Amino acid sequence: MTAISLGMPSVPTRLAERRKSRQIQVGSVAVGGDAPVSVQSMTTTRTSDIGATLQQIAELTASGCQIVRVACPTQDDADALSTIARKSQIPVIADIHFQPKYVFAAIEAGCAAVRVNPGNIKQFDDKVKEIARAAKDHGTPIRIGVNAGSLDRRLLQKYGKATPEALAESALWEASLFEEHDFRDIKISVKHNDPVVMVEAYRQLAAQCDYPLHLGVTEAGPAFQGTIKSAVAFGALLSQGIGDTIRVSLSAPPVEEVKVGNQILESLNLKQRGLEIVSCPSCGRAQVDVYKLAEEVTAGLTGMEVPLRVAVMGCVVNGPGEAREADLGVASGNGKGQIFVKGEVIKTVPESKIVETLIEEAMKIAEQMEADGVMSGEPSVSVAG
Repeated sequence: MTAISLGMPSVPTRLAERRKSRQIQVGSVAVGGDAPVSVQSMTTTRTSDIGATLQQIAELTASGCQIVRVACPTQDDADALSTIARKSQIPVIADIHFQPKYVFAAIEAGCAAVRVNPGNIKQFDDKVKEIARAAKDHGTPIRIGVNAGSLDRRLLQKYGKATPEALAESALWEASLFEEHDFRDIKISVKHNDPVVMVEAYRQLAAQCDYPLHLGVTEAGPAFQGTIKSAVAFGALLSQGIGDTIRVSLSAPPVEEVKVGNQILESLNLKQRGLEIVSCPSCGRAQVDVYKLAEEVTAGLTGMEVPLRVAVMGCVVNGPGEAREADLGVASGNGKGQIFVKGEVIKTVPESKIVETLIEEAMKIAEQMEADGVMSGEPSVSVAG
């Protein structure tokens, strides 16, 4: 009789191999190829207010944003681009609509890239040759950003509405015009507010070109709705290896977009995890206040810059198992908690000492990890059930 191994099964670190795409350089950040998926956001300040814009970029940088986009609807905004691009800690992309003259201004200003929306720039196709020459001369990548709400009228007439086919065809048509002038330093996005349409558009695009793709659900909505729509759409594509950079669009402060974006990447193992709080949703079996415990532990550990998984569990059903799987955990019940470190129970403490003990042990683990050279980027804190 053949012996059956009961050892731990191997777990895939990624759901799929990354789609093979060409790589472009957006300032200091590589996009596409084998570069990590990057997180972007967009400022909400008037770009012409240089101080406010740079302050918001600094806040975004601190939250883990890697590339930032700024709007450029006026000449005053265009005039501010040079200073902002020079002083920003992360690459700045100028977002251009309607006026092709601002494309040239952004390139001259030294922006790391320029986003153009061919659907709403009048006679854009006639300007491609000049834009391609200027961009090539300055080494400036171009993002062709197609949006469902501003699709080229010719494609609206052909398809009747912004279908996946229409979005993909629009992007590929514009890319082909740049290719005619030997310009291929291109990134593409095809955004729609419906995640199903958006996902299919990107799938079609991914199958027809090797340009790096910027993922986004446009006008995703308020924080809760937009987070769900973006997570669903990005998860569907990234789990198939499609996507090289992302922006979560929320009707919320842009720092929140960055937090959600980083959490999506961490959840798919596309970004090294920082601090992760795993806590049970509570139920009738819970014998401690799980919500309060999780909140206090999260508050006490926020800012920790090592990849640490902490389990805060409220009963004896799933608690010991979850706590044992984490770097640090507590399984609570009967007014006390068993503290686990790396799968081993190290002590049992009264409920009043659980938070204090977890924080103390987390600090010890963090110090050891830092001494061993195990560090991550900006930490991300989540409370998951």
